[in-house]
Amino acid sequence: MGRSVEGARVDLRGIVVSMPQEEHLSPGHFVDSDSPVVRDFAMAAVGSESSPTGRAIALFDSVRDHIWYDPFTCSTDPAEYRASAVARSTRNWCVPKAVLLAAGARAVGIPARLGFADVRNHFQTPRLREQMGGLDVFVYHGYAELFLDDRWVKATPAFNAELCARFGVDPITFDGEHDALLHPYGPGGSTYMEYLADRGTYDDLPLGDILTALHRTYGSGITSVTSSGADEFSAPAPRQDS
Repeated sequence: MGRSVEGARVDLRGIVVSMPQEEHLSPGHFVDSDSPVVRDFAMAAVGSESSPTGRAIALFDSVRDHIWYDPFTCSTDPAEYRASAVARSTRNWCVPKAVLLAAGARAVGIPARLGFADVRNHFQTPRLREQMGGLDVFVYHGYAELFLDDRWVKATPAFNAELCARFGVDPITFDGEHDALLHPYGPGGSTYMEYLADRGTYDDLPLGDILTALHRTYGSGITSVTSSGADEFSAPAPRQDS
C-alpha cells in the first residue's frame, strides 16, 4: 500500500501521491457539482455503472462526445464557465469541458480537481492560427484529475470523436488507470501535441489568471466569440425535422 506522509502517501514505486482533501469532493463556484443540472448530467452519463472507475470512464466519454470541441467559443463571461452552464452547451473548449468533468466526478463521489498546462498544438487550422495571432502554443490547456484506486489520473475530454475523425486521428480514450492526455502523434507519426509547461492543479477554476494569460499571449481578440468562417472545428448544423 505504500507509506503515508502528512497529506500524502508514498506508493511502492517511491512516488509521493497527494491524498484527496474535502474540497476535492465539495462544490466550488465554477465546479458546482451540487447543481441539479450537473447531477442530472452525471447520472445520465454513468447510468447503472457502480464502480468509481466505470463511472469515471462513462463521464469522460460523455463530456468528450456530447459537447463539440470549439476553440472559438472562448468567453470572458464567468457564468459560462460554471459546470452547470457547460452541461447545457453543445459547443465548448477545453477549459469548460474540464470543469464539467471535474464537477460530474464530484457529483458521483469521485474526488476531482483541475489541472492546466501550456501545450504546443498542431491540431490547428488557418482560421484558428489567425485567431491565436499566428501562434501554435495554447496556454492554460485544461484537463481534470480524478482520484481512482489511490492515485490521481489525468484526463482531458477536449476533442470529441467526430472532430478527431476530421483530422484523421483516433480520439483520446480513458481507461481510469492511465493518464489520458492529448495526442502526441498524428497520422504518419507527425507530432500533434507537446506539453511545454505545467500550470499546476486547482480545486476550482482560476478564471482571472487564465483570461489574463490568454489576453497577454494572444490579444483581446482571443475572447471575441465569432461565428464567421468555417473549418474542421465547425460543428455540424443541427438536423431539421421534416
